[in-house]
Amino acid sequence: MDVAPRDGLGRRGFLRVACAAAVGSVAACAPGSREGSTPASPSPSATSSPARKPAAERLLPGDADWRLRRRGPDEAIEGYGDRASVLPGESFGLHVSTTEGRYRVTAYRMGWYGGTLARRVWRSGWMKGRDQGRGRLAGDTRTVRAGWRRSLTVSTEGWPEGVYLLRLDTERGHQRYVPLVVRSASGAGRTVLVHATPTWQAYNRWGGYSLYYGEDGRYESRSLAVSFDRPYDSTGMEKFLIHERPVVALAERLGLPLAYTTGGDLEAGDDVLTGASAVIFLGHDEYWTPGMRRTVTEARDAGANLAFLGANTCYRRVRMEEDGKLVVCYKTAVDRDPLVRTRPSLATTDFRAAPKADPESSLIGVYYDGYPVDAPFVVHEPRHWIFAGTGVRRGDAFAHLVGVEYDRVNTDVPTPRPLQILAHSPVTCVGRPSFADAAYYTAPGGAGVFASGTMRWAETLMARTRDLPRAHGIDARTRAFVTATTTNLLKGFAEGPAAERLPAPDDNVRRTYRA
Repeated sequence: MDVAPRDGLGRRGFLRVACAAAVGSVAACAPGSREGSTPASPSPSATSSPARKPAAERLLPGDADWRLRRRGPDEAIEGYGDRASVLPGESFGLHVSTTEGRYRVTAYRMGWYGGTLARRVWRSGWMKGRDQGRGRLAGDTRTVRAGWRRSLTVSTEGWPEGVYLLRLDTERGHQRYVPLVVRSASGAGRTVLVHATPTWQAYNRWGGYSLYYGEDGRYESRSLAVSFDRPYDSTGMEKFLIHERPVVALAERLGLPLAYTTGGDLEAGDDVLTGASAVIFLGHDEYWTPGMRRTVTEARDAGANLAFLGANTCYRRVRMEEDGKLVVCYKTAVDRDPLVRTRPSLATTDFRAAPKADPESSLIGVYYDGYPVDAPFVVHEPRHWIFAGTGVRRGDAFAHLVGVEYDRVNTDVPTPRPLQILAHSPVTCVGRPSFADAAYYTAPGGAGVFASGTMRWAETLMARTRDLPRAHGIDARTRAFVTATTTNLLKGFAEGPAAERLPAPDDNVRRTYRA
């Protein structure tokens, strides 16, 4: 291990947190139906059983074969679900296109499972393939939809709540993922993990278009609305695999009472946050609806602790249309948004921008400040309870942990008080000096609110492991620190309103910025 006691983790403390950091080290812990609309049945080799209690589920053995081994060309096999999430026992449609003769589907629930990180819960039989084309571009919003016929209907009967990757395999060995969240009906007394499905789709460039780029690579030709009616590009799920999966693995390893939902479901009016102990936003959760923000704010005011383990959270104001299957965001073209004059509070631009500006800092405590950066994370308040047992001292630095986007405390915009800056990291963003801040505040209803201030927090939990071997140069020492800190956070927040049990924030904003 490339660490010495003077580096901010005493030797005993480091050994303790390094063991905890094994959440990210897989190597250290573990080496058919016809097409149509009828429910797909498991093959004889499938594992499918009645839903178990979460405590029992996490102790089951996993299946190390869940990873993609061979992608092949894009048209080899791809697919998408007609729903981003379902309640346990509900069915969903799977739309698959392949240029090969046969394929099958395997559902893996993601978690800890002794370090294997996934468990197989269902497998279809071999099914006849069909090439369904490459989708179509339509409308003034330049929205790509695949428009494929349903290939099979899958029942989730017996599937435990959680997040799943459905792996599509052709008989020649080409593979893709399709994500699915089996969401919880209630999060009462539990820690709710929120999967950022609108953000997943915003960055998805399948068919050549996302909310960032058009087929020609220009911002000006981007989509103004993106549809869930299409597969995901690349591995099919990079936003989940990099920014969310590490937190899921750690939370399940700790044995916390967990619930699962998506940003889209919070917008749809699910009351999963009612009575929740904590709500965790996992890594990169940029695209929110006003309804989602209102739901989260109400949960905080009722005493649910909030953690934002990323940066640039709640930055874009979007609408969900077509029963939640379309993410609308005009951004700088907001004047073209049909609702900009009739319902300005729903106009899709940045939350901090006109009309109806409402910066994210009033909820999160920090304010998005820029991109791109790569800088050390510098501890500012080592005695805070979130750093307990890490051995850090004021000024200890963890290389590359701040990036690629970052937040800071900015009292020129709405900011809750009292608020304590826990890390204060100098950065230079496109030639402009600034700071990245991790911060903590408590709300009048008793909730504690933590924001990491860096987008790299969650992925650091798996840095330098089989699944994230490079991770921006982040080392094992930094992984151990972030794992121990996140463990303190999750355990502390799981016990209910933090202000009732944990030390109050020491408002150090004026001292830190000398303002």
